[in-house]
Order: sequence, then structure tokens, then C-alpha cells
Amino acid sequence: MTTRHGGDRVAEALLAHGVQRLFTLCGGHIAPILAAAKARGIRVVDVRDEVTAVFAADASARLTGVPGVAAVTAGPGITNTITALKNAQLAQSPLVLLGGAAPTALQGRGALQDIDQRPLVEPHVKRFFKLHRVRELGPAVADAFALARSGVPGPVFVECPVDLLYDEASIRQWYAEAAGKGRSLPERALRWYLNRHARRMFEGSQEVLVPGVQTVYLPRAGDAAVQAAAKALAKASQPLMVIGSQAVVRADQADRLASAVQQLGVPVYLSGMARGLLGRNHALQMRHARRQALREADCVLLAGVPCDFRLDYGRHVRRSATLIAANRSARDARLNRRPDVTAIGDAGLFVEALAAAPQTPRDCSGWLATLRARDAAREQEIDAQAAAGGEYVNPLALFRALEAEAGDHAVFVADGGDFVGTASYVLHPRAPLTWLDPGAFGTLGVGAGFAMGAALARPGAEVWIVFGDGACGWSLAEFDSFVRQGIAVIGLVGNDAGWTQIAREQVKMLHDDVGTVLARSAYHEVAAGFGAQGLLVRRADEVAPALQRARELARGGSAVLVNVWLDKTEFREGSLSM
Repeated sequence: MTTRHGGDRVAEALLAHGVQRLFTLCGGHIAPILAAAKARGIRVVDVRDEVTAVFAADASARLTGVPGVAAVTAGPGITNTITALKNAQLAQSPLVLLGGAAPTALQGRGALQDIDQRPLVEPHVKRFFKLHRVRELGPAVADAFALARSGVPGPVFVECPVDLLYDEASIRQWYAEAAGKGRSLPERALRWYLNRHARRMFEGSQEVLVPGVQTVYLPRAGDAAVQAAAKALAKASQPLMVIGSQAVVRADQADRLASAVQQLGVPVYLSGMARGLLGRNHALQMRHARRQALREADCVLLAGVPCDFRLDYGRHVRRSATLIAANRSARDARLNRRPDVTAIGDAGLFVEALAAAPQTPRDCSGWLATLRARDAAREQEIDAQAAAGGEYVNPLALFRALEAEAGDHAVFVADGGDFVGTASYVLHPRAPLTWLDPGAFGTLGVGAGFAMGAALARPGAEVWIVFGDGACGWSLAEFDSFVRQGIAVIGLVGNDAGWTQIAREQVKMLHDDVGTVLARSAYHEVAAGFGAQGLLVRRADEVAPALQRARELARGGSAVLVNVWLDKTEFREGSLSM
């Protein structure tokens, strides 16, 4: 295909890197990229908010291992993405954001949507590419893909000024009109400047070069770290592993990591994107009482997991235990707690190397039995709490029903506070990479974007969005996008008319529910207004039929939103994090 303008150069680079879909909200600054991508068979998926486009790219990256790509227009289009960029950065998710910008010759002169985008974006990405010449477009995209995946993965931003994207004849004509035909010295000087600027901008653009895909080398921990960790695990009588999202960043190798975990035979807790790594019900996977287990373990391996607030800044691991930290980030490996064994490199590869190392037989049967007994006792407690009746629907009973109803290949997207926190105790992800949550940033509003990215990355998958009623407010407009794009996801809203995770502690500590009260809003009617299917559930006996109906509708190609009225619960009292 002939390269006619800068947008073609960007699209050719995307095609060379295997990009199948581009998430966007249209804008004049980026229109050539969208048109060129479509012409090359790349699916252009348009949404109602730029932040959704980046969330979708993030989810696509997590599930495929290929950096997701979003394109947004200049100024407010870019500022709308900041939350999603930061979320991807903290979740260490590789993506490429293509951002429009004002014409190079008019930046800083009050052009439409012209702001200095670097100071806004640069803190939240691995690199900010600011381009000045057409010939830089393709190589910058190639560099962005390599950088997004290398080392600690993360987002990369490529700024594409509008006059680099349209065809040369149009831009030169625009510059000629801007220069005018006056004969005064200032007018002649302006023409000279703009002509020189255009010449430099298009210099070398006649060469059609498609940049190659760069090799990204995986960071590997040294043999000494592997041997030290293997020795520590061999000595341990109560070893424990915690595996997090970073360990499964090589999405196509998740099965190899699962095999390595099984071979090691060490009990494990899975968090973030690693949930589901061992399937639905594996004997080595523990789900409850993690804090107590960490305090009792004599050797703890953190694979892609930092000692942040989720591990009480390292205090969950007792000081006398041998701590092994495997992480691509040296900072994260040592965050708040210096490990006894530090393995800087890919956490998944490190676990695989441990499994391949000579093994000293260990007897963890007693330790495993203790942990399994605790899990069983906690499950019985949840069953008892789920059996409690009320005016509306018990959230634990709802998730027990969803766990029974959802298909074997279901993907769960978590977007909310208290409702999602409850889900994490009850829902069992079916397989590797079938659970998506925001990550360390705790961002609300990821639901629609994550579900969109997941549904397109996994054609035919049954995708459920577990929405808190507060979080649902961010995503409702995207049911229009689901309908227009033919994306049949199922939204399940836990509607208890409040920001419950905040309210529970706020009322107890401050005796005031200010700002935490919502209404039993008809979210299902809003979704129906966008052309989706809406279902309302108020009573316990309506739950199972509604979930079954939702699956039927989704299989028929409809997006669905199930609005479930919930009873209040104290299940997660004391869950406020700092």
C-alpha cells in the first residue's frame, strides 16, 4: 500500500507489530492515523471517553502480552487519559498511547487544544516521544513498542503533531495560506520561516521505510539468586509463595509458570492478574487467611509482588522468615523491606528456573493441611453468611450463584470497592488470565474499557463486569459503544445505594455518611436506552434466572446489564486501606 501521509507511516508501524485493534475517540488531530489503520485492516474501536480507550488497550496488553494501542486527540483528549495512564504505569502494563498535538509551527501560540503536554504526561509513562519530522513517526512507534515491553513494562507516549500526519501537499498549502502574500518585511520573513519549517519537517519523508520489530530481551535473575532461593526453600518447613501480576506479563507463557508452581509444590496465594493461574480449585492454591499464613511461614517467595500496602508494607512477613523477592524492578523488590534473596529479573522466569533447579524433597503435608483446613473453615463461614436472608439480595449469595452459573471460560472484570472486594473472596477465576482488576492504584471506572479489551482479545469469551453501583457510573455510556461495536459483555451491578466501602468506616469513625449515599438507580434502564438488554433483580429467587437469562442474551450477541438490589452487609468491615 502506498504511503501518502504521516498517518500511513504510523499505521504501517502498527501493522508490523501485529496490532489488530486500535482504541480511540475521534479527533481532527489524529484522523489520518484512524483512516490509515482502517485501510490496513486494523480494527478501529471507538468509545465515548478517551480514558476508556486506554483502559481497553491496557486490558488487551495484559491478556495478549502485545502492547495495547490507543490514539486520542490533543489537549483535553490527552488530559482525559491521565488516570488510565497512571493505572497502567502502576500495574506495569505495556501500552502505546498515540496523542495528537497542535501543528509544530503553532505550538505555544494559542492554537486549538494546544497545551504543553509533556509535563502532564511524562511522569506517568516510561518515555514521552516528542516528534518534529515526518520521517520520525514510524521509528518512534517501533521504539515505543520495544520500550513498553522491556524491563519493567509500562505505558509509552508518542506525540504526533497534526502537521506530521496529513499529506505534504495539504500541509504546504495550509502553510502558504497562513503566510499570506503581503510584501512587508514581517510578512516576507514569515513566509521564509514557514517554508524552511515545512522543508525540514518533510525532509526525507519520500523514503518509505517500515521499521522492523525490535528484539526485546527478557531480564533474568542470576544463577546465584536461583541457587540461594532453592537452598532456602529446601530448608523451609513452612514455605509460602505469593505470585502477582508481574509474573504473568508474558501472557503466552502462563501455562509454563503454572506447571512450575505445581512442580515446586509450595502453597501459593495468587493476586492481581495471577489469579486463576492454577485453575479453579487447585490443591496448592490458598484463598483465605493470607496474613496469618505469611506470619507463620518460615520462607516466603514474593514473585512480582512488592511490599506495599497490600502486604502492610512488609509487616505481614515475620522478621525471622527468609524473604525471597523476585521482581523486574529493583525498587519494588526492596520496597519497605530488604529481602534475604533478591532476584532482579522476570518473576515468572525465576519461578520456572527454581522449578528446574535440583530439588531436595520437602514434606509440606502438615503445613498444607493446616492452610487447607483454614480455607475450608472460612468457606463454611461464607456459606453461613450467604444463607442469611433479607429484604433484597445477599451479596455473598449473589456471588455464590454467579460462581455456579458463569461458564468455564468466563473472564471476570472487577470494577468497584466493597462489592468487588466481596467478589474476590467468592469467585474462582477459571484459568490463567481470566481476572482483571485495576491493580495497585485502586482505580474505579476501569470496567467498560477492561471488558472491551478482554472481549476483543478473547473472541467468544464470556466476559462479566462486576460493578459496584458507584463504579458503574463511569461506564454506563460505554454500553452505547458495546452495542455499536457488537461486543456482548455482561455487567452485574451490586446496587446497595451507596459508596459502601467508604461509608462503613466513615460512619463508624466520623458518625456522618456525607457524600457516601447513592440511590437505587435504574442502571438497567440506562443500558437499555443505549440498545443493550437491561435486567432488574430485587429478590433472592430472581438471581439464578436472571444470570441464566443474561448468559443467553450475551450468547445471542447482546450486551447486558443486570441491576441487582443488595442488602447491606458487614462482611468486609475494617477493609479501609491506607
